Amino acid sequence: MTKFTNEVAAIHERLQQVFEPTPLQFNQYLSDRFGARIWLKREDLSPVRSYKIRGAYAFIIEIAEKDPAQKLFVCASAGNHAQGFAHACRQFRKKGVIFMPVTTPQQKIMKTTSFGVPHVEIRLVGDSFDEANKAALDFCRAEGGVMVPPFDDPRIIRGQATVAKEILDQLPEGETIDRVVLPVGGGGLASGVTHYLEDRLTGEGTHVPQFSFVEPDRAPSLLESLKAGRVVTLKDMDTFVDGAAVAKIGRHCFNRLKKYDASQVVLAPTNGLCGTMIEMLNVEGVVLEPAGALTI
Repeated sequence: MTKFTNEVAAIHERLQQVFEPTPLQFNQYLSDRFGARIWLKREDLSPVRSYKIRGAYAFIIEIAEKDPAQKLFVCASAGNHAQGFAHACRQFRKKGVIFMPVTTPQQKIMKTTSFGVPHVEIRLVGDSFDEANKAALDFCRAEGGVMVPPFDDPRIIRGQATVAKEILDQLPEGETIDRVVLPVGGGGLASGVTHYLEDRLTGEGTHVPQFSFVEPDRAPSLLESLKAGRVVTLKDMDTFVDGAAVAKIGRHCFNRLKKYDASQVVLAPTNGLCGTMIEMLNVEGVVLEPAGALTI
């Protein structure tokens, strides 16, 4: 076991005190359709319907244990990160302030509030994530808070890597993994899962799977960065896939993912995502957001 896999195991042990592992489910419909044995890691069944809760908990756990006197945590998000952050603040009884763009749908505001009540306050600032993020950073500096980033931090990456630990723990005996298909926005999940699986399986002398990375075709931050050999900021992008529409992949994340080839990135078109969301609802009864439909 490497230092990284040991750290992930320790985080996972703490997370199990808060919520049960999400299931790894064999999907007969997709397997029959594509002639493969396809398994789905059901992160939509986490308490906040996203893996983002893992990274938020991992970050706040570490800060809270190192500095118990730290009372204020801050984040900027209009979606899943905000909900995971709110859930963690309530669990640890820490004051949380979330900055969201004024364009955030009321349903997301209400849901985030319900996860964090009474410890979380939501502030609506600016028309975009960048404006909300700047306001959050300014507030942090003025009030002595700790900024909890959505993806670009080693603690966040270790938290998201617990997904990979559960995959190996839950995979039935005799099954091997040939390929892992990962969604990419800021890159936290992809960084953590690839790191954990490569470290763990190489150390055990077993088969290491191939990786495919899926991005929205109008927000290809990883693809463009791999082509350029450096982190690239997209000049224009579409925000339909709001959970993965990121103009610039995280630097920590890219340092981990830059060894992969641009040919391993698949771009998913909006019409294909919409069709997949409808298909999975009608056939499987699974409700997916656009980012959740990327890999399927």
